[in-house]
Amino acid sequence: MVTFGLAILFFSCNEKMKDRPIERSFYYWKSIFKLNDFEQQRLDSLNVKTIYIKFFDVDWDDANSSAVPVAKLQNTDYKLRKSIKMIPTVFITNECIKKIDPSQTEKLANDIHSLIQQIIATNEFNAIAEIQIDCDWTALTKEKYFLLLKSIKKLWANTAIPVSATIRLHQIKFLSKTGVPPVDKGLLMCYNMGNLKNPATKNSILETEELKKYLGNLSDYPLPLDVALPLFNWKVLFRNNSYNGLIENLPDDIFTNAFTVKKENRFELLKDTLLQGYDLKKGDILRSEQSDYSEILSAAGEINKRLKNTQPRVSLYHLDSVILNKYTLHELETIYNSMR
Repeated sequence: MVTFGLAILFFSCNEKMKDRPIERSFYYWKSIFKLNDFEQQRLDSLNVKTIYIKFFDVDWDDANSSAVPVAKLQNTDYKLRKSIKMIPTVFITNECIKKIDPSQTEKLANDIHSLIQQIIATNEFNAIAEIQIDCDWTALTKEKYFLLLKSIKKLWANTAIPVSATIRLHQIKFLSKTGVPPVDKGLLMCYNMGNLKNPATKNSILETEELKKYLGNLSDYPLPLDVALPLFNWKVLFRNNSYNGLIENLPDDIFTNAFTVKKENRFELLKDTLLQGYDLKKGDILRSEQSDYSEILSAAGEINKRLKNTQPRVSLYHLDSVILNKYTLHELETIYNSMR
């Protein structure tokens, strides 16, 4: 009996040793930073201490042949709790990288650095944990993008603040072509993996079987990787069997009169309809795409089996009360814990 008890203790300890500590986080992807009571309560209940906040986008201005900041975070009187660390995030379009001259990358790095500091000071943000650059670069743009990253990293070299870059699944799969960004760490975005514009796609946000096709090189990726998992949903509009755009915040139950279910997650419009500001036509197809709870857990399990990072930050995208209301507190806890 003593031997049996020791065996149970041994295996129990081993199981605990397999657990790795994770840091819980959220993305905040709106132009006005202001948490409502429900959002703050969810952060408290989930013990989230870190938030990625999109500061601005960088796009290309053809008229002036230069990169320009757009969709800048607007100032409010809302103050983030001092106990929460924040990560300024800057999204740069691949089109911008494609068109920029290599000689302009150092100036762009300085402009990004200055604007980040300005937004930090204006909003009295404290405890900057990291600087993140978000860009869906390709093999054709990697040299200029990596040159930009080197300049950005140099500007933060005298601080203890690391610089990270987002990593898409195709950049894992085609590692030898897309290269590894010259930053301190990466964040693997485990969503938007299917072909959004293909009418035959089932769910472009998250589909585990599709995800598995991209993970062959994950355990060999040379950067430590954090992980982001999706919570969002949207409708994909097709007109005459061609992609016509995205519609967000449109619930399925709004389709009871104007639409009929075509099959599974597709709805066909029966007549011309103005629906919450969207001018829809008879015959339009809307594909309803969700971040299904069971699918998130399945995808997290596949990532977890291959992730080398022993202390990853796990982020959910994104912090919004409408989205959070679709998941129970227990479900959100389970999603985080699935990456342990």
